[in-house]
Amino acid sequence: MVVGNIYAIAATAVIGGSLFGFDIASMSAQLAMPAYNCYFNQGPHGPPFDDEECSGPTALHQGGITAAMPAGSWLGALISGPLSDRVGRKTSIMIGCVIWMVGSTLICASQNIGMLCVGRVINGLAVGIESAQVPVYISEIAPPSKRGRLVGMQQWAITWGILIMYYISYGCSFIGGQDNDNWSTAAWRVPWGLQMLPAVGLGFAMIFLPESPRWLARKDRWEDAHQVLAIVHGKGDPNHPFVHIELQDIKEMCEFERRHANVTYFDLFKPDMLNRTVIGLFTQIWSQLTGMNVMMYYITYVFGMAGYSGNANLLASSIQYIINVLMTLPALVYIDRWGRRPTMMVGSILMAIWMFTNAGIMGGTGVVVPGGVHNIAAESMQVSGSAAKGLIACTYLFVASYAPTWGPCSWIYPPELYPLRLRGKGVALSTSGNWAFNTALGLFTPTSFENIRYKTYILFGVFNICMTIHVFFGFPETAGKTLEETEAMFEDPAGIKYIGTAPWKTRVAFKRVVELEQGQIDPKAVALGGDHVEHATEDVPSEKAIEKADATSTAV
Repeated sequence: MVVGNIYAIAATAVIGGSLFGFDIASMSAQLAMPAYNCYFNQGPHGPPFDDEECSGPTALHQGGITAAMPAGSWLGALISGPLSDRVGRKTSIMIGCVIWMVGSTLICASQNIGMLCVGRVINGLAVGIESAQVPVYISEIAPPSKRGRLVGMQQWAITWGILIMYYISYGCSFIGGQDNDNWSTAAWRVPWGLQMLPAVGLGFAMIFLPESPRWLARKDRWEDAHQVLAIVHGKGDPNHPFVHIELQDIKEMCEFERRHANVTYFDLFKPDMLNRTVIGLFTQIWSQLTGMNVMMYYITYVFGMAGYSGNANLLASSIQYIINVLMTLPALVYIDRWGRRPTMMVGSILMAIWMFTNAGIMGGTGVVVPGGVHNIAAESMQVSGSAAKGLIACTYLFVASYAPTWGPCSWIYPPELYPLRLRGKGVALSTSGNWAFNTALGLFTPTSFENIRYKTYILFGVFNICMTIHVFFGFPETAGKTLEETEAMFEDPAGIKYIGTAPWKTRVAFKRVVELEQGQIDPKAVALGGDHVEHATEDVPSEKAIEKADATSTAV
């Protein structure tokens, strides 16, 4: 039995995203726990490391522990492209689940920092595969009017993974006591063991989900592709008008792509693809340079500098994870109507404001603490009173700004940019940019807090300003368009050479695509894009043609 409800399919697949969330929360929560800091403390005694101060690993070593997972994810993302093209989107996701279980087992059984890092690298391989291929899978199976919402569920799954694992870790912190003289390794072994359970469930549930119809078509399995489209988009009716239109468009795309067989990663850097490759890469790179994962991984350091410690720190930090879950919801409801461009620009402007405000608070009122608060070098400054409250408030506001904007858009946007023949590899390369910068930020943020202190916030504020400018001039609107229409937009003969329609001239085409999916538009009168999409010729619909289709659909 194959599941046909698109929401059930997406809700199952995005469990792969929750694995990343589990990693963020489990590491973030451990930084304030005596059990973790005492066992992995880099003092004179060990292993296990257990001197009196229990300040944990040094700033650089902690950065290395944190960065081990995204380093593995970088490699996993690159591997996922060829893997997905060869064995399918669905099978790739299942392979990622098996790898995650192996890594989680090693982490749970860690005897020292080296073993912990190896387990996190293996877990990273799984996260790299899942984070790259889950969005591809959903984008290729989702109807255009709901594609943003459904792919955006990946980000919501990440936020839920963060929240659930954070509270599991908080509950486990009570195992064996909560001070430097009374602790148990079960406080971190139990949550790191439990994090393999979602992968077990996802791997089993994927058996009942359909394969991507576009991947099936590329493998010349046309009957299977037609059947999946009928189940998912036509409510079981193989003769539904939208199923007919979509299948025909996929056929034309596959016919065109047969002339460009045996593609490699190098094809992403050819002149006609370079613009899309840069956009996809920077979508993921900018999402890291917002500073969000710094807030996630090292939030306990920030709250430590604001005067919180122990369980008070863990509870105060958990509020931002609740905000993250709740504030992602508006994007899931409205992202296909809002569009990608305005959502990302509004988000980066707001995040820049909160970053600069935090820099001002810490720089203007913070006091440098030699050796760091709680003997943790990364907690290099201390603020108190109203300044501490302001620092916490701006941190919460930053999360509330990221959650409905760059959080979901960073996963929604890349799969919409690439043609079918390069989508698996293109999204894999884009996602590898996420993990490369995640690795660097995870490694260097503790030493950054230690050495340049409040100026760390200024750095991320500048990045947010830069990404706002880049989105305006370089990112076209993809909302309300089929994946084949998006490709036509980039190949618009009336547009800019190698770029297509000028990004600032693109618009959301939500209304037309909804009517098309509902069969309210005669497919013979208005094919995808308003004009019939002939990808192998120069008759490629431009943004004007898409807007004309909107007007036609209104008349119909």
